[in-house]
Order: sequence, then structure tokens, then C-alpha cells
Amino acid sequence: MRVLVTGGAGYIGSVITDQLVAAGHRVVVYDNLSKGHADAVNEGATFVQGDLLDTHLLKSALIANPVDAVIHMAAASLVGESMVNPERYYVNNLVATIGLLDALLGARIKMLVFSSTAAVYGEPSKVPISEDDPTAPSNTYGETKLAVERALHWFHAAHGMRYASLRYFNAAGATDRRGERHDPETHLIPLVLRAARDARHPITVYGRDYATRDGTCVRDYIHVSDLADAHIRALQALAAEELRAEIFNLGCGDGYTVQEVINAARKVTGRDIPVNDGLRRPGDPAVLVASSARIAKALGWHPRHSSLETIIDSAWKWETTSAAKIESNAGVR
Repeated sequence: MRVLVTGGAGYIGSVITDQLVAAGHRVVVYDNLSKGHADAVNEGATFVQGDLLDTHLLKSALIANPVDAVIHMAAASLVGESMVNPERYYVNNLVATIGLLDALLGARIKMLVFSSTAAVYGEPSKVPISEDDPTAPSNTYGETKLAVERALHWFHAAHGMRYASLRYFNAAGATDRRGERHDPETHLIPLVLRAARDARHPITVYGRDYATRDGTCVRDYIHVSDLADAHIRALQALAAEELRAEIFNLGCGDGYTVQEVINAARKVTGRDIPVNDGLRRPGDPAVLVASSARIAKALGWHPRHSSLETIIDSAWKWETTSAAKIESNAGVR
């Protein structure tokens, strides 16, 4: 299959691209490198540097590199930033996606796997969350992802666009080749591990007064390899017309508190991790844990690498080998 991966130079997108290439698919990566890295693009993929808002370039890229389907990863994804700069999120996440869908229709491409988020649920009515539970985002990031899902529903109804929307929250862990390289870094596990590497950079815990077992937020962490596997399974099911318009949660069914992540990282690394306490962040729900029973039944997907210790161990190996080499080559001290 010929597949376009938007955001394929990013953390999750690069792992998806690696798995697609390894499986024999022809891949085109489209990324503006605002968050991604050119050296994270698989050498077997065709790379087009461009922004989805540049509709002329996007349409030209689709003509020059015909594809059968799209995995859409490109988006702005910081909850805190989305609350202070909502206009950026509506433009990058919604407007750019509508432009992409229009370009796909023009190229007669009608299969799309969409990277969504459990943030569409807001404060959940129950845990674990199922796909039929109410959606009431508590931040702009989740609202823009939900708006795209609603658009996909109508594109399917009007144009026959087949899609699978995958709702997940915390991608984590690393492969031998890829890990988290955000600048600035905002994700908990790499921040915790960098604090383990350098005590001058303590981790901040945002709120210890949530209604959880230790007062810190609970999140569902999925290994990036498991997320990539789910995207590829969804793509294959769309190609086989086993799926037409579907929404799936991707979760382990269990969650870990921020404090439990810190404790596990101390165990894996054998190092002390300095911690500072901060105030709650606007838009942060207390608990987000997803049920993945629907995708398990439909596609046979089960997380295989997503125990907390496995996730942290893989990320720690990345932090102490590959990430350190990248920083050294870039002159970062």
C-alpha cells in the first residue's frame, strides 16, 4: 500500500513510518518540522517538507507521490498551550485538517486513520472510558480534535470517506531508533528521566489535591510501538473495507498516578529524582483511563509493551544512549 503519514517526522509518526516501511509499504512523510526532526524520517520513506496549510504544496505532493491512504498525525498537542492560545489550535488542528481532507478528495483518496485523543472526553463520567461515553472536552486541544472527528463523520456521509479515529492519551516509551525529542519537553516520563539524568532539572508535580489514590493525576500510558501497531491495523482494516467509519479508544484499562510514575522511574534508573510541587494546570482532568475493548474485538489489538516498567525502561535506554548522542552531536550540554 502507498501511505501518506502527516507528522511522520515526529515521535509517534516516525515509529509508525518505521513499522510501515518494515512491512513493505511505500511511505510518503509530510511534515513541516516545527516539532519533528528530519533525521527521524525513515530512510526508506519519501520526505516532503511542508505545512498542511500550504494547500498548493500539499496538492502538488499528492500528484507527485500518489498514495492510497493517509495516517494523519500532524497537530499541535499541548493542553496548557491550547488554553492560552486557542486560535493556534483551531488553525493547526481543524483548519489544516479540513484542507487536508479537501486535498484528499481532489486526489480521490478516501481512507484516513486519524490521531485523536482521550482529551475529547473531558472529565469522564466513569472509568475506564468507553467510546460511547459523553464527549465534553475541558481544553481547546481536545475540542479541536473532537471537531475533526465530527467533520470526518460528515465527510463520510457526503463523500464516502472511510476513516478510523484513534483516541489515546499518553504515548510513552521508545524503540531502539526513536524516542521523545520535544522542544520544549512537556511529557511526564521524559521529564522524569531527564531529572534522573540531571538533578539540576527537578520534575514538577502539578497538583496533589485531586480525588485520586495519592492526590496526583491518573493517566493511561501506551507504549509508542503499541500505538503504531494500532494505526497500521486500522489502516489495513480500512483497506479491506472491514471498517468504514469507526472510533476506537487505545488504552490499557489501568492508569498510573504521577507519583507512581516517579516511583517506578526511581526503581528502573536506580537514581533519586528531585521533585517540586506546583499548582494544578487549567484543563487537566483528574483521571483519564480508556477501555480498549472495542478495538480488541474489532481488530485483535492488545497492548504488548505497555506495562509501566517496560515503558520506562525503554525510555531510559533511549535517554542514556540515543538521546544523549543526539544532544552531543547537536552541541547540547
